[in-house]
Amino acid sequence: MDRPADVDITQGAEVEGTLLLAAVSGGADSLALAAALAFEGPRAGFAVGALVVDHGLQEGSAQVADRAAQQCRSIGLGPVEVLRVDVPTGTGEGPEAQARAARYEALEAARVRLGATSLVLAHTRDDQAEQVLLGLARGSGTRSLSGMPRRTPTVLRPFLDVTAAETHQACRDQDLQVWNDPHNADERFLRVRVRRVLDEVEARIGPGVRAGLARSADLLRADGDVLDELAAAAYEHDAAGLEAEALAKLPTGVRTRVIRLLLLDAGADSAALSSAQIGWIDDLVMRWKGQGPVDVPGGLQAVREDGRIIVRQAGPVQ
Repeated sequence: MDRPADVDITQGAEVEGTLLLAAVSGGADSLALAAALAFEGPRAGFAVGALVVDHGLQEGSAQVADRAAQQCRSIGLGPVEVLRVDVPTGTGEGPEAQARAARYEALEAARVRLGATSLVLAHTRDDQAEQVLLGLARGSGTRSLSGMPRRTPTVLRPFLDVTAAETHQACRDQDLQVWNDPHNADERFLRVRVRRVLDEVEARIGPGVRAGLARSADLLRADGDVLDELAAAAYEHDAAGLEAEALAKLPTGVRTRVIRLLLLDAGADSAALSSAQIGWIDDLVMRWKGQGPVDVPGGLQAVREDGRIIVRQAGPVQ
């Protein structure tokens, strides 16, 4: 087949006359995506290139990246570039997070340099289910449980309804040579362990768990979008912060989002900001007993003073 069936490859984005760049690793998911884009591009009037990231973390990674790039060229994609990246160590994050951050930084820089409208990523329904399960394990809120978005201003994920089995079949149908990443079987990595858990759950209670988790992500994202809109409309602040009394009148799901907006505006580190920290600040509103400051990632503190929630630079430790 030319591409997995029933896929909206552009996710409704206006892409005619533009350049899209597929992120390709050489695995089945990304090669199937590259082939789908190569099929769709000439019919929909957009150009398609590919970016292959070599993290340099495995022996022979340069050869794997070069083979993936050559396959992309052979099916008509261009421009095609291999991006060599250095994955930092000693940042306090795990190797998965470090590699992911380095990869996305390199991909986004290349997108801007090449003038592409969007990166196209090959995350599948299986990946989405794993993302939701990770969110459940961490006790995350609606936004995290809603998984990966199908579309952002610069990213498209058209395969979120496609299974990994379908991408492998698409590659077999088109004689694409798939690279099987040995890290995908290494249980030192959290995502591999999550995949094993999902396999076990489906073996015990029947197929459909992954599809159910992915479907739940779509439903939660729709709910989260509405709550985000309500929070944006309710977000009224000035240099003196937010009035606690006005905050207390908001529904919990809106109020915590308003608090998050205040923290982000003040310069909080969004990647490190947790639902627990927002909950502690919510306690300053709803369960006020004279508590002290709440530390916020980014060198900040949230305090309640004169009936308002204020975010300021953290003072020196006494």
